[in-house]
Formats: sequence, C-alpha cells, structure tokens
Amino acid sequence: MPFWFWMLILGIAIGVIAGMFISRFTLKNYLKKNPPVNEQMLQQIAAGMGRKLNQKQLNQMMQQMKK
Repeated sequence: MPFWFWMLILGIAIGVIAGMFISRFTLKNYLKKNPPVNEQMLQQIAAGMGRKLNQKQLNQMMQQMKK
C-alpha cells in the first residue's frame, strides 16, 4: 500500500486519541466550574424565592430534573 495511505491512517488514529483526551479534560473543567444540581442547591434556590420545600417536594423536583 502507498505511503500516504499509512500516514492517513496514523493521522486519524492520533486525532481520535487526542480528541478523547481533550474532551475528557474539557468535561472535567466544565463539571468543576458547573457542578450538577443536588438537593442542597434546590433548597437554596427555593429559599431564595421565599419557599421552604419538604422532602416530598424535594424528591419530586429531583425526579423532574433527571428527566
């Protein structure tokens, strides 16, 4: 097979591997800056709006967030 064919295959393989590492690094940084919503965050949001959520309401909101 010609030399350029092997260089193309090698370039694609290196690109895929580099893309995996770059996307992993980017996702880690994004999750560090913007953590997923948890129960404490929902309680703080509700408290900011002047509401006090009970456990049932909190569970319902968590289920809605997962959908």
